[in-house]
Amino acid sequence: MATTLAQVEGGGSGGGGGGGGDQTQASTMLRGGSDRRSYYRLLAVNYVALFVGTLASTLLSRFYFVHRGSKLWVATLVQSAGFPLLLVPIYLAPSSSPPFSRFTPRLFALCVFLGLLLGINNLLISCGQAYLPVSTNSLILSSQLAFILVLTSLLLRRPLTFSNLNCVVLLTLASILLAIGSNSDRPAGVSRGQFFLGFASTLGAAGLFAAYLPIMELVYRKVDGYRMVMEVQVVMEAAAAALAATGVAAGGRWSVEKRWDLGKAGYWVTIAATVVSWQLCFMGTAGMVFLTSSLNSGICMTALLAVNVVGGVVAFGDMFGGQKAVALALCLWGFSSYLCGEYNKKKKEEESEEREVVVVVVEEGDKERLGGGE
Repeated sequence: MATTLAQVEGGGSGGGGGGGGDQTQASTMLRGGSDRRSYYRLLAVNYVALFVGTLASTLLSRFYFVHRGSKLWVATLVQSAGFPLLLVPIYLAPSSSPPFSRFTPRLFALCVFLGLLLGINNLLISCGQAYLPVSTNSLILSSQLAFILVLTSLLLRRPLTFSNLNCVVLLTLASILLAIGSNSDRPAGVSRGQFFLGFASTLGAAGLFAAYLPIMELVYRKVDGYRMVMEVQVVMEAAAAALAATGVAAGGRWSVEKRWDLGKAGYWVTIAATVVSWQLCFMGTAGMVFLTSSLNSGICMTALLAVNVVGGVVAFGDMFGGQKAVALALCLWGFSSYLCGEYNKKKKEEESEEREVVVVVVEEGDKERLGGGE
């Protein structure tokens, strides 16, 4: 096997090539034995990180605003301020080269630029979390799958099928339905203008993050292994944190907010827990894009958003009326449509491969008979 587990976990030499399809270089590296088991263990770790991080970061971020936290830049900073935590897997991964030694000036500059875009995306997410219930926020963010399907078609040249288009239409209808039913869904103390600002910000965050995922898939095709994926993530999040820290500094000294109603200890525990949860979320997202694809990562995140809807209802008593139920049904319908389309596509590919094998066997048998006759 030309490419080994060392390259997935962070060692290895040589960059990953391009290539299309629904999988990146990492998912095609490992085909059997202990390497394959190690690959799936690494994949499982990233699935768990994505699940725990997505649910916890969403609920904790809203918890901050529910208990009278009001600083958007603080809520933005905590999303990326924990990037030093990613140094742990970087230094634990086996490698013959020092960390960050394989960065070219071009790759470093690209990571900084993408990090600044990530910082803007984080600000948009914070704005949505400040003014929208968790359930509404999560349903709007589910539209990112529609954006991802379109953008992966444009950037990675993956064809749009009928099931994909059906998914795009249904998720778009769900967002429109949520916008129409906004009057009954506004949290107490949130004006109509603030609600629509949160709605537009969340929709913008969904689109921007959907663009971020396929771009990162292209970037990860050029890295040497999982450890370098984490190194790329550290540089991007450091840039995002620098942008957010500038915003915090412009607003004055950062201290416990006067309106915060859970005391000083409760404030810093909330901040610390939110920092850790966001790092789990970003680590899981980056790992999923590298080990599978940007599309698969987006699908997993969309599925988890349905869990967030339930979490918002249970944790914060979000209203869940008829319009929101229909919007959730449309999201699940669109998600199911995509999964059915992918299942049928894979089934046809397997049948085609089986027919090709049969044809080859028959042709070889005919050649043997002809050879025997001579």
